[in-house]
Amino acid sequence: MTDKTILRALRGETLPVPPVWMMRQAGRYLPEYRATRAKAGDFLSLCYTPDLAAEVTLQPIRRYGFDAAILFADILLIPQALGLDLRFVQGEGPRLSTVTTAAEVAALRPVGDIHDTLSPIYETVRILSRALPRETTLIGFAGAPWTVATYMVAGRGTPDQAPAHRFKDTDRAAFSTLIDRIAEATIDYLSAQIDAGAEVVKLFDSWAGSLKGRDFDDFALAPAARIIAELKRRHPGIPVIAFPREAKERYVGFAKAVGADAVALDNSVDADWAAANVQTAGCVQGNLAPHHLVDPANLEGQTRRIVRAFSGGPHIFNLGHGITPDADPDNVHRMLAAIRG
Repeated sequence: MTDKTILRALRGETLPVPPVWMMRQAGRYLPEYRATRAKAGDFLSLCYTPDLAAEVTLQPIRRYGFDAAILFADILLIPQALGLDLRFVQGEGPRLSTVTTAAEVAALRPVGDIHDTLSPIYETVRILSRALPRETTLIGFAGAPWTVATYMVAGRGTPDQAPAHRFKDTDRAAFSTLIDRIAEATIDYLSAQIDAGAEVVKLFDSWAGSLKGRDFDDFALAPAARIIAELKRRHPGIPVIAFPREAKERYVGFAKAVGADAVALDNSVDADWAAANVQTAGCVQGNLAPHHLVDPANLEGQTRRIVRAFSGGPHIFNLGHGITPDADPDNVHRMLAAIRG
């Protein structure tokens, strides 16, 4: 269906009402999600049970009529598929076995073996491609190599990604090999999602902002360019959204440099600045601060301000980061009413 609004925006069309979806739109703020997760038993079981993963992906589409559904999965499934132990601790987040030396990088599983672990994810995509409304775009995703590497090195999320920076600074060759392995796995993983029915893919580099100068070029920009080029070679015409979170001035020109069809913006950049400096090169996505869905005092005004700022070019409305578990589901309706009038 070539007239889906998300696909039109990604082709560079300026629409009178921007299409909208939300990062983490299937999540703990929804009571129906919490019920399905309880049925699954734990987070990873939910990710790896296609019927349940498809169900939570569909829940926000039923409730809100978003223009896109994003596959329910997690960026750390690739490290698990490469051989790391992975578990999620309630209230604390992920825990992984670590990769901190050249020998441990070399000991990772071959990229060709990742599908043994990830095949349930592809089945989820196939279910969704059949179950979604005809007008709803299906988005697949993966974590970008730098962000995934920060978890693999530290074994958990860290506030400043210091363990990955230490590895990078003390053995750049080994760290570069790790980035390359993740990039290769990401290409195959996203390609399999596209084969299964994903119409758009998104590359999440949640910690890109901690990279500066040459490091940003080598570990944020170059891997994204490599992944996107190969995906477009294998799947001509597939749209790709890149999200180098907190890239600040490096947002300018990023989409063109990596070959992406859109760049997603976090909420640390001003919409008017982004319209003048980033949107001039193509589609942008973002950038409402998620806290407005918790405290709605300025929700409608900020939503309309962003819509106005980006009204002169292609724009997909979204948050600057994922919706938080304490958000009020009714506030999402208020946001949608402000966007759609």
